[in-house]
Amino acid sequence: MGTTGEDYAAIRISATTLGDLLLRGRDLGGDKEALVFPGERKSYDAVITSVLRRARGLKALGVKRGDHVGILLPSSIEFVETLFANAMLGAVSVLMNARYKAPEVAYVAHNADLTTIVTNDLVSEHVDFGTRLNEALPGLASAADPCELHLPEAPRLKRIVMLGGNSLPGFVDEARFDAAVETVSEADIHATRLTVRVRDTAMILYTSGTSANPKGCLLSHEAVTREAGNLARYRWEFRSDERAWSPLPLFHIAAMLCMLGAMDVGGTFIGQPHFDAGESLRQIGEERVTMMFLPFVTFHQAMIAHPDWASADLSSVRLQNSCFAFMPDRVGQAYRDKAPNMVQVGTMGMTEATGIVTTGGYAMPPEMGFSKLGYPLAGIEMKIVDPETGEEKGTDERGEILIRGYNLFDGYYKDPEKTAQAFDADGWYHSADIGSIDAHGHVMFHGRFKDMLKVGGENVAAAEVEAVLAAHPAVRLAQVVGLPDERLAEIPAAYVERDGDVAVAPEELIAYVKERLASFKVPRHIRFIDEWPMSASKIQKFKLRAALMDELGLAD
Repeated sequence: MGTTGEDYAAIRISATTLGDLLLRGRDLGGDKEALVFPGERKSYDAVITSVLRRARGLKALGVKRGDHVGILLPSSIEFVETLFANAMLGAVSVLMNARYKAPEVAYVAHNADLTTIVTNDLVSEHVDFGTRLNEALPGLASAADPCELHLPEAPRLKRIVMLGGNSLPGFVDEARFDAAVETVSEADIHATRLTVRVRDTAMILYTSGTSANPKGCLLSHEAVTREAGNLARYRWEFRSDERAWSPLPLFHIAAMLCMLGAMDVGGTFIGQPHFDAGESLRQIGEERVTMMFLPFVTFHQAMIAHPDWASADLSSVRLQNSCFAFMPDRVGQAYRDKAPNMVQVGTMGMTEATGIVTTGGYAMPPEMGFSKLGYPLAGIEMKIVDPETGEEKGTDERGEILIRGYNLFDGYYKDPEKTAQAFDADGWYHSADIGSIDAHGHVMFHGRFKDMLKVGGENVAAAEVEAVLAAHPAVRLAQVVGLPDERLAEIPAAYVERDGDVAVAPEELIAYVKERLASFKVPRHIRFIDEWPMSASKIQKFKLRAALMDELGLAD
């Protein structure tokens, strides 16, 4: 028996491939709904039919086992089907943040060695992937053959599939894709599926570190499927009738674990392409949601403030994953009042650890879910050490979080130096996060040793924003700090040293960054500085942050 009440003797290791996880979900779920999104819903049988069809088309176009296929789509059934189609082929899904601007899309296309991108022709207030890809890849519009691209910006990229009715120069349109489908049989896809190894890379997710560009984390089929099953079958005890809901984007591993966990038990996943507070409240009630996966305070605050909150029906919800330990007390209290029988669990995780390292469960005292972040999943080891000496810390003492287990990534793509820095000789991953473990084994997160921000749940590397600012002709040097924010937890702000007497306004610099980086990375405040606060050799960012907090009347 584990120290936190889990029966370790009853837990069975189950690792498979993503493609087989879907097929097993159908075996368990029968003709049950697999996926529900606003305006669309599909049974397991219908999803598998679409997945096989999509895999047939991709294979016909030349996608091979081990190829890197970018998915540039909003959260949708289409996104999920593309993910599983890649898995059936043994291709690696590179999940591209739908909020990326053109330079970020270009960077991932090149750095990840994409051979294929799958997108759609949707144009809305949130997305226009066709325009964004043309901006990212200037040679696309003049490409002679959309099935055999030769782009200097992405030398390995051979094709971009655009789903939907529109046809744009340089893209493989849906009509051409459909024609390709007919040249490959379902039997061919299953023959390929059976060659995929559990240790093969299933996906690459880009995560911001302290460097100027994000790093691609290599996640195996084993890590992803074991993590989903461990959560669903054991810690969160999903049932066969589970209807798990999350409005978070599926290009983040955490929301994907919720979806895969539901499928692991033959349950149903309910999602949204873009978060909407009113739609969320409607979905929870009308779809009879049993599990809510909603870690971020911004979404909770929007739902609680919505006019429909008072009448919303949360009576079907058994379990909610939300990090109330970091939220204003009134947010947690709103759920205590609204759904007193719902079990609340907190979570700590990171992309390098396949999303979730610690979380709570039904065995813990209920109030712990409002103040702590749970305990490590079975099979995952964690310890807190002094980052200088490596000495293990005691109960409630703060230090660096080290992790070891089946869930760890297999390294950063094309970056052996950073991969080697991340692991020690005993296989422990050094997270550079600050944490502590209490007497009951529950974990608390206290910040980062690295120069990182957490903006509305998104990782933001200060160095990435600083590099963009420094590229402006009026900027000699930029330094980015994080400021506390009630809605987003943290927001970026920048100090800028101008290059000589060049005139530039803060608004111009903010607009400059906004054109090049996703909106959550854009500084909300810019201050000019002539002399930096220095230690013997480094800029003292803590002094910059303190000065701006004093100016704005903020407190931690």
